[in-house]
Amino acid sequence: MPAAPRARPTDLFTPEEWAPFQTRRGWVGPLLVLHCWGVIGLAMAAGILWPILIPVCVMIIGTRQLGLAILMHEAAHGGLSTNGKLNDFLGHWLCAVPVGASLSAYRPYHLSHHRFAQQPEDPDLILSAPFPVSPASLRRKIIRDLTGQTFFKQRVLLPLAAMRGAKAAPATPGSSRAPRGSPTTNDHDYEAIVTGRSILPFLLVNLALLVAMTLAGFWWAYFALWLLPMATWFPMVTRLRNIAEHACVEGSATDPFRTARTTLARWWERAFIAPYWVNFHAEHHLFMHVPCWKLPRLHRAVRGKPQGARMEVADGYLTVLRTASRGESLR
Repeated sequence: MPAAPRARPTDLFTPEEWAPFQTRRGWVGPLLVLHCWGVIGLAMAAGILWPILIPVCVMIIGTRQLGLAILMHEAAHGGLSTNGKLNDFLGHWLCAVPVGASLSAYRPYHLSHHRFAQQPEDPDLILSAPFPVSPASLRRKIIRDLTGQTFFKQRVLLPLAAMRGAKAAPATPGSSRAPRGSPTTNDHDYEAIVTGRSILPFLLVNLALLVAMTLAGFWWAYFALWLLPMATWFPMVTRLRNIAEHACVEGSATDPFRTARTTLARWWERAFIAPYWVNFHAEHHLFMHVPCWKLPRLHRAVRGKPQGARMEVADGYLTVLRTASRGESLR
């Protein structure tokens, strides 16, 4: 069971060059969580005051729901706080549970992904293995997301199956993984595995949100400005994130500088697709304990070294989608 290839900081940097990436500030992570909920709150308020803005608000809120999942990911690496208990509290109750995930379930799953990234044992290989796909296949996946079909599968069918005692059986990388294009890879099996372990807390938190909005006199806002983004835009941008991170990156199983892709997101992509520096995924896989807010600086530092030329870097998410649906190389 070989582990993924690794790079060491000393392979690229002097101790002085690496020192800034080793420090953590305890207040930044909580501030990011506050920022994420603040953006959600402001977008909800805008949608309530000016209903004509609801379509834009749905996109903003859905992206920040992904932002909560990203900050849960940061907590899985211990990056939200230098205090372990606070890190886990923020990551679980304020980030994971509201979007139906569980930090305790996600952490071992995700760390296994880092250990075996793009190897047969990588549990996330089911997300990248089916690509490239045809443009028609990609359109169907995005339509399923935007029409709520992916959400229905994850949030309704999976809990019903769990209550009946049934077990989901996604393709297992490294053993009998389904071939490219198999239906078992179509609808975020990875999220289904993780979110399926947090059904009751997810329902309770969402009930509390509904009660709070009802008491405030805006019961409909829960459905239009929280549930609708979660059922449509959130699954779609989660899919785009998953595609961008690992799909169609050649040499990823043998070269640590090609384990993942970095996408140079424009301002509108950061606002509507990729918040909290999630687009710097190649750097995250190289040095996973560097806090997310330092990844842009790490990107510049790595690209300034000869080894950085080997990294897979896309100039935007549209470029990634063209690659994932046509198999065009970015190199």
